[in-house]
This record gives sequence, C-alpha cells and structure tokens, in this order.
Amino acid sequence: MILQELQSRSNNTCELCASTENLSTHLVAPKMQEALENAVYICATCNSQIKEPETADANHWRCLNDSMWSTEPAVQVLAWRMLNHLKGQCWPQDLLDMMYMEEDTLSWAKAGYQDLATAIKHKDSNGAQLKNGDDVVLIKDLDVKGANFTAKRGTAVKRISLVHDNADHIEGKVDGQHIVILTKYVKKQ
Repeated sequence: MILQELQSRSNNTCELCASTENLSTHLVAPKMQEALENAVYICATCNSQIKEPETADANHWRCLNDSMWSTEPAVQVLAWRMLNHLKGQCWPQDLLDMMYMEEDTLSWAKAGYQDLATAIKHKDSNGAQLKNGDDVVLIKDLDVKGANFTAKRGTAVKRISLVHDNADHIEGKVDGQHIVILTKYVKKQ
C-alpha cells in the first residue's frame, strides 16, 4: 500500500506546505495509476486549492519556495503547476525562473496544467462568472496607469477579454484605450 510509503517518505508531513494535519494521498494527473512515484502526501488545504485553483490563497503557497526543490518528481510537478497558476503575483515568477526540472517531469507538469488552466474562473464583484465577450460596468473610479486618465464609475466596458492565466484580470477598452481591469471592480451587465 502506497500510503505507508508516502508517510515514510514525507515524515508524516504535507510534501508541499509541511503541515501535519488532515493528510491524504493525492495522485498527480494525468498519471492516475496508484504508484508511489505518481503520488504526493498532502494536507486538506493544499488538496482543496489544487482541485479548485480559483480558491488558491497566494500566501499559503509561499511554501513552494521550499517544496519546489524536492527530489520527488510528483512534488515538483504540483509546485510548478501552482507557481504557474499564481504567476500573476510577483514572487511565483521568480521561483519559476529558479526552478529546474528534468524534461520528462516538465512534460508531465505541462500535460496536467491544461486542466488547471481551464479551471480558472473569472468572477465579477458579485461572484457572477465572466466570459470572453461579456459587457461589464465599472463599480469604482479607476486611475489608469500610463494613460493619464480616470475610468469613471458606471463606465460600460464592451466585449471584454479574459486574461487566461489570471482570474483577477480582464482586458477591455475604455475611452479608446486597451486596459487591464481587476475583476473585483466590475459588475457583469
């Protein structure tokens, strides 16, 4: 049984964040054959945020600064995927730049990352899901950096585009300028 081997390998701690509570086996997609090399031993917090990446708490994942150096390929794969998911922040990109993975491990990470990337959901200030081509309204005056104008509250932004790797960002045109807008400052029409 791989559970005992995982417990031994991890010293009964989460292989991503080092928590010692609510630990379980997690098979790293797309390798779903129950084998030690395809599994990690992780806590409920890491597990839930991997399964629903839109709930990811960036501060929790600062633990990847340590776990990305694991010698276990399955741990490296999950670290790479979460760092890519969070790279809208500054620090994950720095870690990705330092990270080294064997070619086959990187291929494994990328193969499952498509599933994670498609799980990104953009939501407006009220929690409504946004899609490419939606129209939104600004709910707050926003200073547009680099364009020297303020996008006023109530301004309609037609046919938005979703930023594929960051659930907090959308793109649209305001006063003829193409800008990036935080989803928490818009409401779907």
